[in-house]
Amino acid sequence: MSRWLDEIRWTDDGLIPAIAQDAETGKILMFAWMNRESLRLTEQEGYAVYWSRSRSKLWRKGEESGHRQKVAGIFLDCDEDVILLMVEQEGGIACHTGRESCFYRQLLDGKWLTVAPVLKNPKNIYKNHE
Repeated sequence: MSRWLDEIRWTDDGLIPAIAQDAETGKILMFAWMNRESLRLTEQEGYAVYWSRSRSKLWRKGEESGHRQKVAGIFLDCDEDVILLMVEQEGGIACHTGRESCFYRQLLDGKWLTVAPVLKNPKNIYKNHE
């Protein structure tokens, strides 16, 4: 059945780090956590499902924003403790800040500088944005 899930080295709290990478450009889009159920659902449904530690529930990427991640491939690293999702990012925005990637700040001259623009105002993406 889902024996492939047993080959993963889960953390003590049953999670595995997951990196989402754009399948076309190779750009790293985001990092999140997955549990057995979210990874199983991701494989079954073909769209990224993560585990929200802050909300303690499954999180279907794009469920509110519409910026879903269609999965092109699921990879397990050599130590069996990190997942890499190759995805097609719908809408071109992966970050809740309205940017293409969550990795938009770069350390330059001892300061974190924003190096990527906001593509869409989060107030126009999320209903309950502060």
